[in-house]
Amino acid sequence: MAISSRLDTARVLATVLLPTLAKGVIVRRPGVMALAGKLQSDGTAIDTMRHLRDRYGPEPVRLRITGRSVAVLVDPADVGRLLRESPEPFALATKEKKAALKHFQPHGVLISEGADRERRREQNERALRPENLTVEPIVRDEADLLLRHVMSTGELTWDAFTRAWWRIARRIVLGDSARDDEQLTDDLLALRQNANWAFLHPQQRGLRERFQRRLNEYNPALPDQVPHWLFAFDAAGIVTMRALAIGGRGAHGILESARLWPTTPVILRESTKPTRWHGTWLPTGTEFVVFTPFFHRDADRLPFADRYAPEYWDGPRDPAIVPFSAGPGECPGRDLVLASAGCMLDALSEHLSFPVLSEPLPKTLNHFGLRLQATPTSTRVS
Repeated sequence: MAISSRLDTARVLATVLLPTLAKGVIVRRPGVMALAGKLQSDGTAIDTMRHLRDRYGPEPVRLRITGRSVAVLVDPADVGRLLRESPEPFALATKEKKAALKHFQPHGVLISEGADRERRREQNERALRPENLTVEPIVRDEADLLLRHVMSTGELTWDAFTRAWWRIARRIVLGDSARDDEQLTDDLLALRQNANWAFLHPQQRGLRERFQRRLNEYNPALPDQVPHWLFAFDAAGIVTMRALAIGGRGAHGILESARLWPTTPVILRESTKPTRWHGTWLPTGTEFVVFTPFFHRDADRLPFADRYAPEYWDGPRDPAIVPFSAGPGECPGRDLVLASAGCMLDALSEHLSFPVLSEPLPKTLNHFGLRLQATPTSTRVS
């Protein structure tokens, strides 16, 4: 088993893990994202990962971190194994993930274990089927209002898009009466901002209780997974806005946006027993790290790494290209995201055209700063 030098461990921390944390794992920080976009920090991180693979690979690379066993994966086959064999022996409920998500969803499926996880996972899968929800009429209704705004201003900004997107999220998840309840999602945003700090921020139980009371006003019988459903819509909105910037259409456009700029840049798993990797045993409690931008944008391995390539999704899949994770831990809302985000993408693209980013596409794309100049392609929004 390869063990990185102290210098390489410091390089991973400085260019891969700490910048990812700084940008915000639970909710993105606009200022840091702006800086990351200017510096193209993901490109630097990918270079670091390529260095690890070339020097130590293909086995997982253990970092020299006192008191903790941390292994960074550099081989696509190992990513496939890790995700396929979750949650046992590779648990989704890592220490870091529990500390973060408890700020706003202490009973979330991602930090549940055993029978509770199975029950909650089944509940999520059943509830989030697009056919069980009103999706397209809601999306097109809100897209119509957004289109009118964009046609009057001549550009689509993130601020305008996200306001429309959260109206869609509230209506799909909670019903039409929640459409304008911005306080609800503002409270969730504040809780998620606390979650960015995980162990380092005290839990605001009063705020969480107020948020829960607002949810209960819509339906006291709502499942305890609703905060996570709303949380997931944030990432869906980000990939939709970025998809517009590359000329994406439909579900393939959403998938490509999430491949090019993963909204889950780090996938974590924690071993529940000793596991054997490339002839070496790693101890119980080892934290495995998958830095998804590296696997999604590895030009040494992927000829389409830095271009918009929707055709990829019609062929065989690489085990490490996982915009919605994979295996038993795959996002249960995957189909709902593709349905709602893909519909929004098409609803806007049917009436407006936007200039697309030139290739090779940037490694880091700050969605907060996107201002897409819009040209009408139809004279009437119905």
